[in-house]
Amino acid sequence: MNIELIAYTQGNPLLKKYKDIAPAELCAIAAAQCYQSTPKAATISGCIRRGHESVIEHANFTFLVEGISRACLAQWTRHRLMSYSVKSQRYCRENEIDMVQPDTVDKDDPVWKEAIEKAWNAYNKLIEQGVPKQDARYLLPNACCTTMVVTMNARSLRNFLKLRMDSHAQWEIRKAAGIIYGIVMEAAPTLFEDLKTS
Repeated sequence: MNIELIAYTQGNPLLKKYKDIAPAELCAIAAAQCYQSTPKAATISGCIRRGHESVIEHANFTFLVEGISRACLAQWTRHRLMSYSVKSQRYCRENEIDMVQPDTVDKDDPVWKEAIEKAWNAYNKLIEQGVPKQDARYLLPNACCTTMVVTMNARSLRNFLKLRMDSHAQWEIRKAAGIIYGIVMEAAPTLFEDLKTS
């Protein structure tokens, strides 16, 4: 699994007073409008503490996510206030067996290996017979790796992290959430510091 922050909201280089603002500063400007006050980082922490999170919706984060399973993708897309661009199995042929295998399944487990190989072989045979990729893909398991670009605002990202870093979350998405948390703590710590992981 590889996750990178490829873009996030920053200031406007065309306006000198806004050219170097970070995501939290942008959110502080929004909060200051609500309270007719001076923008301060402490205002954002206070807004978050009081549940006034609409002001942090102005900051957006875009991630490149590689090497997650289709099973993980299905969980991720339950978070509807995000924008997704996912590798298409309809148009892209799966050229190699690239699967996510849970740690609970032994690396050399013959049942796992046989199931993956049978599905993979059947997928390729159907394509060789002229079946369109979009139809042959029905045989591919949820373990298939995929890639995506996902964009979300800070409020949606906080919701994702709260739910998916929880010990009850499935291991793969919990791992992804932990990686993202580490990344956003470097990019915009004020917006996420209260979500400290155990």
